[in-house]
Amino acid sequence: MGDLPLDINIQEPRWDQSTFLGRARHFFTVTDPRNLLLSRDQLEASRNIVQNYRAGVVTPGLTEDQLWRAKYVYDSAFHPDTGEKVVLIGRMSAQVPMNMTITGCMLTFYRKTPTVVFWQWVNQSFNAIVNYSNRSGDAAITVRELQVGIPVTDEAGQRLGHSVTAAKQGIFQVVISRIGMAIPAMAIPPVIMNTLEKKDFLKRRPWLGAPLQVGLVGFCLVFATPLCCALFPQRSSIQVNRLEPELRAQIQAQNPSIDVVYYNKGL
Repeated sequence: MGDLPLDINIQEPRWDQSTFLGRARHFFTVTDPRNLLLSRDQLEASRNIVQNYRAGVVTPGLTEDQLWRAKYVYDSAFHPDTGEKVVLIGRMSAQVPMNMTITGCMLTFYRKTPTVVFWQWVNQSFNAIVNYSNRSGDAAITVRELQVGIPVTDEAGQRLGHSVTAAKQGIFQVVISRIGMAIPAMAIPPVIMNTLEKKDFLKRRPWLGAPLQVGLVGFCLVFATPLCCALFPQRSSIQVNRLEPELRAQIQAQNPSIDVVYYNKGL
């Protein structure tokens, strides 16, 4: 069995998710771009460690720090509801490198219509991949969220039904986070670049404009991405009395003591 106890709750993040600081520490780990460099074997090894531990089997010699590292490697590459491996550029660890490249190029190549159209197309295509890869629930396609709802559970994780109301709340929270995530990268680098472009240094080296812009965007996103993801808990909650009448009646019939249900809002 090994020496590691089986009472470590790796179903939840390592840090307290009821506080902004705890969520921020969690997302700084989840969005770490270095996770993209992990090999398939490393990802599979982490998945095996996590799944074995959840099944009550401890890898011999495993330490608590190694268990948490495996859990975050697993979370960085696999969807929390479906368990499927997320496409590389759709992972949260790809947010910073992908967005810094796309946003930097959008801010640099804005003078000609073809380049504006191209980078807008790239941006929206990437957003579609991210939205699908980090969708809430386990439905196959994302447009189901406002039609059939997303899964809601009790505190123990037991599924109680699907809620459109919870989906609307989750989408609203994600929209706020995404807007907040984009503001620093879209607002700060242009101001800096506008100042630098008036200096002789960049006038003599115009080719430095694009990489410098991308770098500035990346610096903003390294902090904005995890901090804005942390604005709301990923495992969000909603009062039962705010749910649809049919689902509310169903839950109250099953267990009248349940006042709050939970759902994965997505990212």
